[in-house]
Amino acid sequence: MTQPPPPRPQRLPRLDAHQRQRLGGAFAAGASAAEIYHSVRPGYPAEVIEVLAPDTGSRRALDVGAGTGLLTDQLVQAGYEVTALEPAAEMLGVLRRRHPLLTTIEARVEDLPAHRDVVAEHSIDVVTCGQAWHWIIPELGTQRLAEVLAPGGVLGIVEHQLDTSVPWVHRLSRIMHAGDVHPVEAPPQLGPGFSPPQRTGWHWEDSVTVPGLHALMATRSYHLRATETTREKMRANLDWYLLEHLGHATDSVLQLPYITSAWRSDLVS
Repeated sequence: MTQPPPPRPQRLPRLDAHQRQRLGGAFAAGASAAEIYHSVRPGYPAEVIEVLAPDTGSRRALDVGAGTGLLTDQLVQAGYEVTALEPAAEMLGVLRRRHPLLTTIEARVEDLPAHRDVVAEHSIDVVTCGQAWHWIIPELGTQRLAEVLAPGGVLGIVEHQLDTSVPWVHRLSRIMHAGDVHPVEAPPQLGPGFSPPQRTGWHWEDSVTVPGLHALMATRSYHLRATETTREKMRANLDWYLLEHLGHATDSVLQLPYITSAWRSDLVS
């Protein structure tokens, strides 16, 4: 008999500045790791941009923690003039190869004042942050974004999470050390100057193979920081779970359930 997953935590994890920088720094793991990340991490529902779009005719966007450009792609397709901000050179290298004409900045959002020649004060209509807000110091990051947003500007934070309310996915997330067990209804932490974040959510599924799940696990921060011995154990555990315990074939295509949350907050000061 399948056991229900244990209750999710009721609060978001609390990370100090050192922990955010240390854990987020795992993504500076080399060009090949960045390419794998781009190939296996899912994009975002098309409606995300519509939810986060400002109510003005101007379309200047800053994509914070842009990574390899998964959310940047959709902003460009929607007609935005995009500046991509990303601290990991390897991740930004993938984005630059795919969007050679795009304005990019290799930096953390906390360091934006050093790049006023690229992003001036009050010059941005919408800031987006896809799958990266948990690496940002909320109070300082919010302050820096308030400085570059124009009056009436919007901050949009988008998060993917494996739907760990599904029992087999909850156990998968534990094996992968995915950390996708925080409450999806909990709003992101913001500093002053913004309205309370309003959530729009989607439930959807991504088609993935067994090798694809191994590749997905390899893009997680825990795996990137682990020793090779730990990685070998994780790979063996994942194979046992998928092939023996759940009985899938190596070439099986699984439907992996996700929850996506888009949080919109308006600049109020």
